[in-house]
Amino acid sequence: VQLVESGGGLVQPGGSLRLSCAASGFTFSGYAMSWYRQAPGKERELVASISSAGGSRNYADSVKGRFTISRDNAKNTVSLQMNSLKPEDMAVYYCAVDYRARRYWGQGTQVTVSS
Repeated sequence: VQLVESGGGLVQPGGSLRLSCAASGFTFSGYAMSWYRQAPGKERELVASISSAGGSRNYADSVKGRFTISRDNAKNTVSLQMNSLKPEDMAVYYCAVDYRARRYWGQGTQVTVSS
């Protein structure tokens, strides 16, 4: 299993970023996917998840209405569109999948929200 995130960077408060995660090594369309984040000194937290076919999505209360998770099963990718970014959204964002009783993580991508 390999998960590779991209799309992080520096953005001003109120701005937008789109993160992507390219997955390989498993049957992508058969598994739910998630985005997590970890800020300095804090525990890793679930941001959003999407079911295998994309019909069900869940969000942390802190990002509801601002973030949108989506997936493209033809391209084996999952994305996180982040709008109206706030300084408290600054963190390393990770893509994750639970596959065969183990949670796999990508290497993470840094999102910095600062003026």
